[in-house]
Amino acid sequence: MTENGIADQKDVNRENFLTAHLLELHRAIEEDEVPVKGYRHWSLTDNYEWSRGFGPRFGLFAVDYQTKRRTATKAVGVYRRIAATNSL
Repeated sequence: MTENGIADQKDVNRENFLTAHLLELHRAIEEDEVPVKGYRHWSLTDNYEWSRGFGPRFGLFAVDYQTKRRTATKAVGVYRRIAATNSL
């Protein structure tokens, strides 16, 4: 199992970061026979980071900490398509 994510306050890099990482993960599985059993994006929602508080925004869903409203980032559609089609 592996996971990764990117703190992207303005939601401009997460889509490309996610796609590029999953492409490299796919290559590791196919070319190097790395036995990856699963992948998780860090994190589903913005959350508290012990060393940085609520500042970093890692979530696929942005959280408004005042209202607790969750809003999908642009990467949600990308991740949904990849998961649904099992392809990049």
